[in-house]
Amino acid sequence: MAITTSRRASHPLRGLISAVQFLTRIPISTPADETFDLAAAAAWFPLVGAAIGLTTGGVIWLAAHVWSAWPAVVLGLVCEALLTGALHEDALADVCDGFGGGWTRDDVLRIFEDSRVGSYGVLGLCLAVLLRADLFASLAPGNVVAAAMASATLGRWAILPAMAALAPIAGRSSLAEQSSHKLGGRQVLFGSLLALPGVLPMAWLLPVRLVCAGAVLLLLVPMAAAYFRRRLGGLTGDCLGALCYLAQLGVLASAAAGWTP
Repeated sequence: MAITTSRRASHPLRGLISAVQFLTRIPISTPADETFDLAAAAAWFPLVGAAIGLTTGGVIWLAAHVWSAWPAVVLGLVCEALLTGALHEDALADVCDGFGGGWTRDDVLRIFEDSRVGSYGVLGLCLAVLLRADLFASLAPGNVVAAAMASATLGRWAILPAMAALAPIAGRSSLAEQSSHKLGGRQVLFGSLLALPGVLPMAWLLPVRLVCAGAVLLLLVPMAAAYFRRRLGGLTGDCLGALCYLAQLGVLASAAAGWTP
């Protein structure tokens, strides 16, 4: 698809379709000359994330009626990887490799471009996936779907304020570069409203833990944005994907905390 910011591309339904196409492997055909507007698509990321979380949590919940927690969680994560193409896991591995092995800005960006996965990427990704699986396994069965939806929703919502705060690094073909400017406040507000369906179940079942998750994101997003600004001077698609995954871990950690509010 061509990348532009035409009126047709920025239509709200066009943004929803683009968000589904980008975040999932669901086959949705579009005309050959259809355009892609990241700003319009990104605003829909939280809603698409809610659907992804509902799928992951639903599979875990159903499988837990047949097997114990860990096999059920593994099945849920496998289904999610098939649905999303492991998009954010790939970004997390690249970021671990880039920032772990790169000393300079040019080194980091060069490593981002390398399709191979190094030791930092393997270790970071394995630990992150294991942590996420363990957090899911430690949840009460009745809270799994709500926590999965909230984490998937807020993880993709975290992309929006980061895009509003930092401009994409020029000259790179990536998610961030597909927008020639920062995300506007209206898109962030629209995306925040679309996040509500994904967080309402957790707000009903685990309200205090949801507040804690919000506090985690209020710390994580500006800290990550400041780090990306200091190391790179802007954003790449890998940075956004890694931020999404870390935000999901933060929400899940809050939901699975062992203390009683």
